[in-house]
Amino acid sequence: MTYAATDPTGRASLDGARGLAALRIGIGLMQGLILYLLYRSASDSEALAWPATQPSLFAALVLATLFAPVMLLAGVGRMGWKALALWGVVAAAVLALMGWHDAAQRASDYFHPPYLRFPVVAFAAAALFIAHHLIVPAVAARRWIADFDDYFDTAWKAGVQLVLSLGFTGAFWLLLFLGAALFRVIGLSFLSDLLGKEWFSIPVTCLVFAVAVQLTDVRGGLIRGVRTVALMLLSWLLLVITVLVAGFLAALPFTGLDGLWKTGSATALVLSAAAALIVLINTAYQDGREDNLPPAALRLGARVASVLLTPLILIAIWGLSLRIGQHGLTPDRIIASACALVGVIYAAGYGWAALSPLWRKTAWMKPLERTNVLAAVLTVLVILALFSPLADPARLSVNDQMARLKRGAVSAAQFDYAFLRYDAGKAGRAALAELAKSPDAEVARHAKAAQASTSRYELTDATTPPRAPNIAPWPADKPLPAAFLAPTAPPDPRYACNSDDNCLAAQRDLNGDGRDEILLATTYRIALFAQDADGRWVHQGDYQVPHCPGPGAGGRDLREALKDPDLKTAAPPWPDLKMGDVTGRLQPETVCPKPAVVNP
Repeated sequence: MTYAATDPTGRASLDGARGLAALRIGIGLMQGLILYLLYRSASDSEALAWPATQPSLFAALVLATLFAPVMLLAGVGRMGWKALALWGVVAAAVLALMGWHDAAQRASDYFHPPYLRFPVVAFAAAALFIAHHLIVPAVAARRWIADFDDYFDTAWKAGVQLVLSLGFTGAFWLLLFLGAALFRVIGLSFLSDLLGKEWFSIPVTCLVFAVAVQLTDVRGGLIRGVRTVALMLLSWLLLVITVLVAGFLAALPFTGLDGLWKTGSATALVLSAAAALIVLINTAYQDGREDNLPPAALRLGARVASVLLTPLILIAIWGLSLRIGQHGLTPDRIIASACALVGVIYAAGYGWAALSPLWRKTAWMKPLERTNVLAAVLTVLVILALFSPLADPARLSVNDQMARLKRGAVSAAQFDYAFLRYDAGKAGRAALAELAKSPDAEVARHAKAAQASTSRYELTDATTPPRAPNIAPWPADKPLPAAFLAPTAPPDPRYACNSDDNCLAAQRDLNGDGRDEILLATTYRIALFAQDADGRWVHQGDYQVPHCPGPGAGGRDLREALKDPDLKTAAPPWPDLKMGDVTGRLQPETVCPKPAVVNP
């Protein structure tokens, strides 16, 4: 339902079209102005201005300003003014609260404007899109639940409009940059300078996007035509993904799941495949009307794809359960679990829609409609819970990891203190402070080291348990000193020597003091070790060897180069520069030997 009158050509009538255009342009300009003011308050990282000095408030304003106006642009002309105003206030408030929470629960010394993480931005946009297209048809129908074809028509039309509007905005900027380049050719830089001014670029971008929404809206028939073509093309891709997924599942009994788990991203891959199936099944089903049935091949493909969703979701849940059982909860695993929960609804509903005709007479895939509505509502609720105090992934992860440590599921040496320090926000910092007071001396020591660290890499090096390196001597009959093979931890290069053929070490007296030093070679690195006054082997630095194509030390495995019988020291061609307490050492320019010319 639309509140703008239309003429026989499909355009909004003048009494409504001009008003809608003015309103959309006003919304775009207002959005651009607010975003520019927010940008200006945060543009100087050394001297932030209000509201950038208040991270929670700034994040709330940014998230609400990014997405609430876009929702208003889409809702203008499709909802009554009172309903649109109420929905706009509610949507802006929810977005602001999501942004506020995201910034408020994070540590204050490791983030900068706009104080928002990518997941909250992406999921907020998804939740707003879904919620808006649940509300608009319901308001138009004056019912809590509208007809499915209204949901389909509204959501897919808006999706096409969004893509076209973004494309129009991008094309507009490409033309501006092209024009700026043309003017620069003749020595005029005014347009280039203008494009570099945020007071121009930010409002103009929002204005052009608003104009694009208006232009696509006044030709509803054209949008439906583009949507029809897009759905037709995408629906045939359903057959491709169905064959691929079926082949993947059929191969699993012969290959096993070990290879899948070794990827480290098995759950994300499987859930992505399930999401692709869900989207493409809907491109084939469309609004479900009998006069809009797809060809028989697509109907069969949609049924098979719907059945394949169940094993995919089960594999994702299995993989998640294994990882959580081994390593506990993390924010990423909690978000993946939420996605799997939504996936269970889709798999159950789509499986029922595909198989129910076996025992009852029903229209093709008809139960899919209720599944889509239920899953859409659940998705919005899950996103709101995840990015609010209700089910904050950081807090839940911290509680789980602390419980694992207390019950002995993970040792004090293997516990991930870096997660608490750098990834879990204020909840993690609070837990780390609690661990620093632990009666367990080892736990307290690691926790205090984490609190004092200034980078994740520093903390990882400090808390990694030492291990004995596995280093082969050269020559093989000249064993390495036992002290050199003592257990080490990062960043000592010996820590990376963990296999039989990984590292090779040779003993040489390089400085003529009568004592051997040790050269430790890997494929691309030669490290120098020398004993200190206490007899410890200390890493002195690395030899920089240019990587050159063809034969020679720079073009082959440095472990083989270390075996060269002509290996010897050479005086540097240029001396060091002594500048008081500072010594400067020349880094020579890499010069590779020219390949020899072979005469035919």
